[in-house]
Amino acid sequence: MGIQCLVMQRWLKYQKGSRCSMRYHNITKADMLNGDGLRVVLWLAGCSHHCQACQNPITWDANDGLIFDEEAKREVFAELEKSWCNGLTLSGGDPLYVGNRKDVSLLVKEIKSKFPDKNIWCYTGYTWEELMKEVKEDENLKTILDNVDVLLEGRFVLSLALEKLHYVGSSNQRIIDVRSSLDTGVINLYIDNNKILKGEV
Repeated sequence: MGIQCLVMQRWLKYQKGSRCSMRYHNITKADMLNGDGLRVVLWLAGCSHHCQACQNPITWDANDGLIFDEEAKREVFAELEKSWCNGLTLSGGDPLYVGNRKDVSLLVKEIKSKFPDKNIWCYTGYTWEELMKEVKEDENLKTILDNVDVLLEGRFVLSLALEKLHYVGSSNQRIIDVRSSLDTGVINLYIDNNKILKGEV
């Protein structure tokens, strides 16, 4: 069993019967840089990857920022109610940081129920393969993946950084169509940056 799985199990055991206090740094509105269309972006606190040259190292500390309370949730929902808002993007930090998963699972499930026409994009430093191993033992992660439409995954690698990439910072990171990938058991890309770089699309 990998280190990530052990950390996850210990966290879940510690949190049994309690509610996490997810924290965030910012809510940006009418954002055009973190997904298709105009979006509301929730920047969460907490990340264990600590990538070199990370653009948001202030978000690594899960105890920093503001508690994501009902007022903050209403602020996000107010944006989603607007006809021009395409959906929510979860960023950070890492929304799939183990300490965030319980609250994120509740949030995305509620959003999909109340706003079925809106899509949810989620950034994470975990790879798809790592998540597929963890999802078998983490119901919160399963709920998240069942409700997220697009996953932008993988750690930022400075030596692979390219400005021409769509929505991600380094060429190892993939933009995955979550639903079709779960349904088929094969990774299906929502956007293939490699084809874009080669001029194939």
